[in-house]
Amino acid sequence: MWEQISANKAKSTVLLILFVAFVIFLGWIFGETTSLGYAGPVLAALVAGIGAFVSYYNSDKIALGISKARPARLEDHPHLYHSVEGLAIAAGIPTPKLYIIDDSAPNAFATGRDPEHAAIAVTTGLLSKLNRAELEGVVAHEMSHVANYDTRLMTITVVLVGTVALVSDWMLRTFFWGGGRRRKSTGGGNAGVILLIVAIALAILSPIIAQLIKLAISRKREFLADANGALLTRYPEGLASALLKISGDRQPLEVANKATAHLYIANPLKGQKGAFNKLFSTHPPVEERVAALRAM
Repeated sequence: MWEQISANKAKSTVLLILFVAFVIFLGWIFGETTSLGYAGPVLAALVAGIGAFVSYYNSDKIALGISKARPARLEDHPHLYHSVEGLAIAAGIPTPKLYIIDDSAPNAFATGRDPEHAAIAVTTGLLSKLNRAELEGVVAHEMSHVANYDTRLMTITVVLVGTVALVSDWMLRTFFWGGGRRRKSTGGGNAGVILLIVAIALAILSPIIAQLIKLAISRKREFLADANGALLTRYPEGLASALLKISGDRQPLEVANKATAHLYIANPLKGQKGAFNKLFSTHPPVEERVAALRAM
């Protein structure tokens, strides 16, 4: 577990550097194919920096606000409180803040930039439909996301994917409205045409590539959190049974959307199946996760 924590911290730094470099490169292409010039990469870097800073320090508030989560009270949910406190001790991290989402669909998520600023939110449906062992399995899974710094990693990823999409959208709109006139420094002839083609291709493909990277990272972290959650409870079947119940519940989570779906323990957007949807899914198939848990 400690090796994974260190690896996640390192990946967060590497991911941040690579994505920022990619955003600046997009900005450079944007500037070279329009009248912006060197202001292109500067503007792109500025947008990425501001977005990363604001979201890094406010990701928990944003996620909880979008999900309409309210603080949980000890007198209303003593078992949940005690489970979270015990598992936090087992994970060696501070006890996260607890929140309740008033929704009959069973689900849960963790958020926060680090264990000292973490929060775990569960739905009322999760509390009513899962037994004690299953609930502890879900809490342990979310606790693992916090302990492994998955919440930080995904916050950085989401912010930078959004920045790539924003810069790409600016490029396409500029080309569409006739702003794609090449600067003199790019030269004319074949070189200028090739640069313009590359710019258009990047504007179209960059958001898709960035989104696929984000989803791949998200799916990988779910497998790791399952394994670490089972390590905390010493009972893999509790989480396996919880995943089957959550995925088998037909009620959609009303407060969830595509922006927050990757946060939850199981995909809250129902009815997405098939090989194509699997590629664009925020979570690995529940059957694979359950099989891995039961093989422990």
